[in-house]
Amino acid sequence: MNNLNSVLIEGNITNDPIFRTISTGTPVCTFGIASHRCFKYNSEIEQEVSFFDIETWSKLAEACRDWGHKGRSVRVVGRLKQDRWNDSEGKRHAKVFIIAEHVEFLKEYAKHANEEQPQEMV
Repeated sequence: MNNLNSVLIEGNITNDPIFRTISTGTPVCTFGIASHRCFKYNSEIEQEVSFFDIETWSKLAEACRDWGHKGRSVRVVGRLKQDRWNDSEGKRHAKVFIIAEHVEFLKEYAKHANEEQPQEMV
């Protein structure tokens, strides 16, 4: 039985996506997003930003390569994955990232009113 592992996050892409093809020919695209949160603390409005690494595969990777760019707002639905490894000195490391199963490219406003917008949902 699988345990529940699901995440929904919205934010802005921090850098242009990195696209590659692995040895099997499968496309992979990775990018980071920044998610902002505002809250009130001692009658002051505070803001915190969290950064997340996203990994996409196959057709979704191609869509992220084509439509994603630094600053673009996205909504990501996926699952958490943890990689663990030992470095050359035997020190253990771990990294948690999001494997996206769905990426929605949020509305981008055209520079000119007559420019068409791409498909907004993948």
